Amino acid sequence: MNLPNKLTLGRLVLTVIFVIVTADPHGWGAGWAYTAGMAIFGFASITDYLDGYLARKYKLITAFGKLMDPLADKILLCAAFVLLTETTPTGDHAVMLPGWVTVSVLAREFLVTGLRLVASAQGFVLAADSLGKHKTVWQITTASYFLILLASQESAMAWIRPFFSLPGCGPHYLGNFLIFMTLATTLFSGLRYFWNNRELVLKGM
Repeated sequence: MNLPNKLTLGRLVLTVIFVIVTADPHGWGAGWAYTAGMAIFGFASITDYLDGYLARKYKLITAFGKLMDPLADKILLCAAFVLLTETTPTGDHAVMLPGWVTVSVLAREFLVTGLRLVASAQGFVLAADSLGKHKTVWQITTASYFLILLASQESAMAWIRPFFSLPGCGPHYLGNFLIFMTLATTLFSGLRYFWNNRELVLKGM
């Protein structure tokens, strides 16, 4: 197994650790869960860039990587969005991620994954397109923003708390903007993905 594929599998392992760490932020993880989760999520997101970069640079692109790299991204990001939706923030942060936004993101990812499975059954491997990569960047940015917001309520990241009080930087402004951009790119990229592969969809019906 080459290095990019190892990084992809490593991202799956980091996702499991991320979920475990942030699962009980007010219990055994009180005071550090979100800070640790933010760090793990950030490191896992970096591996998303590294595995693709190394695969292209050293010509290590494989069918496994084309399939598993975007799948590992989806698992990481879906886990983050679900955890952020379940979070009950404190202070004046009344909303993290609305449930309907998370459902929309999950629906898109499941449908695209289903299309990839249909393609795989017919002997094709559908790689992520450029718009899908932009969608991933917006999703990572949005999840990172809210994880940092939550981590700022813990002592280790308290120094960054004033940032969210700056004009336009709070969740009601910057947070909602990021949610909007994530939702727009997620839905539009999903529709374009199905349109570009409509012949495969019709063939499999």
